[in-house]
Amino acid sequence: MDALLLARIQFAMTVGFHFIFPPLSIGLAWLLVIIEGLGWRTKNPVYTVIGKFYGRILGIIFAVGVATGIVMEFQFGTNWAEYSKFVGDIFGAPLAAEGLFAFFLESTFLGLYLLGRNRVSAGVHWFSILMVAVGSTISAFWILVANSWQQTPAGFTLRNGRAELTDFWAAVFNPSTMVRFFHTVDAALIAGSFLVAGTAAYLIVKGIQTETAKKALTIGIVTGLAVSLLEVFPFGHEHGRQVAQTQPEKFAAIQGLYTSQSGAPVALFALPTDRPPELKAKVEIPGLLSWLAFGDVNATIKGINEFPADEVPPLWLTFVSYHNMVALGMYFILVMAVAVFLRWRGTLWNSPRFLKLLFWSIPLPVAACQFGWVAAEVGRQPWIVYKLMRTADAASVVVGAGEILFSIILFALIDVLLFTLLVHFIMKQLRRGPEPLHLKEAV
Repeated sequence: MDALLLARIQFAMTVGFHFIFPPLSIGLAWLLVIIEGLGWRTKNPVYTVIGKFYGRILGIIFAVGVATGIVMEFQFGTNWAEYSKFVGDIFGAPLAAEGLFAFFLESTFLGLYLLGRNRVSAGVHWFSILMVAVGSTISAFWILVANSWQQTPAGFTLRNGRAELTDFWAAVFNPSTMVRFFHTVDAALIAGSFLVAGTAAYLIVKGIQTETAKKALTIGIVTGLAVSLLEVFPFGHEHGRQVAQTQPEKFAAIQGLYTSQSGAPVALFALPTDRPPELKAKVEIPGLLSWLAFGDVNATIKGINEFPADEVPPLWLTFVSYHNMVALGMYFILVMAVAVFLRWRGTLWNSPRFLKLLFWSIPLPVAACQFGWVAAEVGRQPWIVYKLMRTADAASVVVGAGEILFSIILFALIDVLLFTLLVHFIMKQLRRGPEPLHLKEAV
């Protein structure tokens, strides 16, 4: 057994499982800001009922997310000690900021939101969920600062074999921080919108508090269409331009550009192979990739052949992950556009198959986040810190393969248990549904 490979598998497993929850909690928190704001301003009790229902779901997701996040951070000191030594001066600051400012803000106000209804004024109660949303978003910002620094390091100097911080703000606002932040947070809003829309669709199909569910579904699909469009442009487009300019190897790998080309095409569909690097059965739009990356259809983009073989990321996985993410992004726009159209026509409530499609689509935005994460992290390989430290040099030298394998098995069992409990409690809330509301109260 290879200890390095097992350490990478464990990190991918724990981070991937944890990454299910932040998009859902961030997105749902901001949807609740809208819902509770409407309730506060209109005095319509239906929004209070919706807020109570989704507040309980938010509490479940937050609790499991915290439990999975704790495990993730311990790995830096156990399996990746050499990495921790190299970047500790830089990596520690954003993680500390995330814990001190963001997490405590989020958790404190979540308690007020869940327990303070009818105990504080409506305005204070709305402010509490706003602070939960802000806190979770700030938390995402600091995590993305740390990860973005690995992608595009800045504000440091190398001294005694370590990266030492010289300019805090240059490190925080390195070339990829903000575009990745907006791209990721908008993806979380898509996840939250699909969660609200899909669960509301389930309630309508099952005939559970349908009038309340209709309002929730309307909020979910309208918000979902807006944020799905924004994810493509400008956020996705700008992130792609940033990768093309700062990480050309990754850009070539995710786009399947194996040889340098002027007027490079966008591959809408292809079957990639690693040996030799080749796209089969490809469907392309000539010149579009050059235009998207550099604003010129005739611009030359470097292919994989331009880079040293030992600095080329895994080709198949990066290409497939990226294109699955893009395909799902197009699906989100299509589904939400159809939903909004059917709502405008007044036929959405009478389309049980489409409502079921919305329910079964709930996991897909999370899957898109996972595909994007894989494309970003695998596309950075073989570097754990781009151009500064290779992943192979970052692992601990004293932790054996057997110890890592044992922890992988243990964590896998815990993750299965946590995920089972998550699904059980959320489905329990769905079967219970929002509390009853007399229609005359909802005028």
